[in-house]
Amino acid sequence: MAITEPFAPTMPMIAGVPTSQLAEQFGTPTYVYDAAKILDRIEQLRQFDLIRYAQKANSNLAILDLVRRNGVAVDAVSAGEIHRARRAGYSLKGDPAPVVYTADIFDHAALDLVVSENIHVNLGSPDMISQFGERVESGRITLRINPGFGHGHSQKTNTGGQQSKHGIWHDQLENCIERAAEHGLTVSGLHMHIGSGTDFEHLSQVCNAMKQMARRVGPSIEVISAGGGLPIPYRDTDESVDIQRYYELWDKTRQELQQDMGHEVSLEIEPGRFLVADAGYLVSEIRAVKKMGDNLFYLVDAGFNNLARPIMYGAYHPMAIAHRHPRPWKLQDVVVGGPLCESGDIFTQQEGGLVDTRPLPEAEVGDFLIIQCAGAYGFVMSSNYNSKPFAAEVLIEEGQPKLIRSRQSPEDLYAGEILDNVEAD
Repeated sequence: MAITEPFAPTMPMIAGVPTSQLAEQFGTPTYVYDAAKILDRIEQLRQFDLIRYAQKANSNLAILDLVRRNGVAVDAVSAGEIHRARRAGYSLKGDPAPVVYTADIFDHAALDLVVSENIHVNLGSPDMISQFGERVESGRITLRINPGFGHGHSQKTNTGGQQSKHGIWHDQLENCIERAAEHGLTVSGLHMHIGSGTDFEHLSQVCNAMKQMARRVGPSIEVISAGGGLPIPYRDTDESVDIQRYYELWDKTRQELQQDMGHEVSLEIEPGRFLVADAGYLVSEIRAVKKMGDNLFYLVDAGFNNLARPIMYGAYHPMAIAHRHPRPWKLQDVVVGGPLCESGDIFTQQEGGLVDTRPLPEAEVGDFLIIQCAGAYGFVMSSNYNSKPFAAEVLIEEGQPKLIRSRQSPEDLYAGEILDNVEAD
């Protein structure tokens, strides 16, 4: 693993476009995505038989179209995400399946859609097998297995073990195979995603668990999925994951299973954050600079309604300043907060809500603060809290910025709400 280049404290350009130009053209707060970085991440994973993008990380239609045009399949965790994939140009039929529905339940809309469109399903609960089997005559299914242990940078991102709701508990595998057979369903694949973050000792345990589970299913297994959770560096001291070593561990697992099964087994990977996180930037404008006792605050026009990861997980995001007018500067420790009427609206906080400071260049009202590595679980977790509109989104391809989502209007904020006996303005 190699240490990444340090994050710079200033960012006059994003993907070759002046930050000030982006802010002036599209306003703030705005999410900006660098297409070249997404494509680079895709190329790093080409050794896998299939890359299946976990679109919950960033489901903008333009992002989905970009990865589709570069040979990446997609994972959907809701009926809405299936509709998004189709709108972005994905076919719902094919082998391997261009779109797979992965979840721990079927709501009625999702079950109706996967049945009517014959979409491949990756089932995370035994009840899903029965619910699906009652609606189809036969077919192949994939099971998501919880091996009994997990991993993650936060308990909230740990998707394995008995405290996690995700997946079929490993001891129930035989029962699920029998349940599937009763409905004419064949378990053709296994999926195992146990949380965000990667260390290779832990990954070896995951691979061993996959082998044991696949052997218990038998020769009907045609595909195994390594899941996601590949980390990206958020700090200067973070290491980049060794993709070659990661692949080799999973490929060794696949080769051993091929010998057991007597036929080829496909190896999928399901990246979300890895493809898009460091391609994304949340550009905001500093609207107040003020002292509060010993703390100096930069207050910006983006809040946790735009980026919830810090308040949810205490997540660290690198930050930089783009001065509206170039000038000399020095670093100072600041707290970065947003506009919301909420004490927790702080971007520089640790898990548990402890307010922290960040060394950033001197800045003034009108300068821009850029929150980096914000392309995953950024816009998709946005809300209208405090009746704040959703931010705009911009994609930069080959140096050309393009609006891929308009900023919400005031009317958009209450569209769909019903108020009787009041005349419209």
